[in-house]
Amino acid sequence: MNAKDLKRKLDTELQRLAARPDEDIDLGDIPELDEAFFREAEWRPPIKKPITIRLDADVLEWFRSQGPGYQTRINRLLRRYMEVQQRRR
Repeated sequence: MNAKDLKRKLDTELQRLAARPDEDIDLGDIPELDEAFFREAEWRPPIKKPITIRLDADVLEWFRSQGPGYQTRINRLLRRYMEVQQRRR
């Protein structure tokens, strides 16, 4: 089976599953995401590294004019760009 046939088969199967009513889906083997789950969940934010970066003055001024947290917004924007590029590969 070539990649095109495999994709067609997968698309067909996904459409078939999407058409099923929710009541027909067996959720019995999925654990409940209750308060205990979230209380015990561990989240580790990405490690941040201080760097020096050269930005156009007007770009930096625009981000700063948006108020506190401008570095976080720049980081978030760069992360989204990175994720889009990674998905394209």
